[in-house]
Amino acid sequence: MINIVPASKEELIHVQSIAKKTWPDTFGEILSPKQIEYMLSWMYSLETLEQQASDGYLFFLAEENGEKLGFTGIEVNQVLGKTKIHKIYILPTAQGKGIGKLLIKKVKEIALENNQASLLLNVNKYNQGAIDFYEYLGFVQIKEEIIDIGNGYVMDDYVFELKL
Repeated sequence: MINIVPASKEELIHVQSIAKKTWPDTFGEILSPKQIEYMLSWMYSLETLEQQASDGYLFFLAEENGEKLGFTGIEVNQVLGKTKIHKIYILPTAQGKGIGKLLIKKVKEIALENNQASLLLNVNKYNQGAIDFYEYLGFVQIKEEIIDIGNGYVMDDYVFELKL
């Protein structure tokens, strides 16, 4: 049975580990190896994750029999009345088990408990598998954005929203 549990600061190492195992598979045909390495170092250093937790981000781990299979990182009220899903990844070996749906269900619960009107997330324009998944769950594309992340790299994303 898969459980979705809050991640303590000490467990952020699992978030980092899952990201490092997931990103090459997820983005290997979309981003260069150097950009993947740059973004993982920037977004998933323990220092960054711990700072985000201190700033109010909530992290949840998906686990089965003690094994960490996926995670999400969210920010309630990132925009007034809207919860932002900043991070959501499932190990390639665990995809297809319904973990993504369970993580989104948990995010919805947290958002509704906090009187949020919707969920927001960014997805790479070329990550068709993720786009299909979010659309299947009822998310709708609301805009496009290009975010300069430094070192000559950008994030070329769609922004999706799910009304609650």
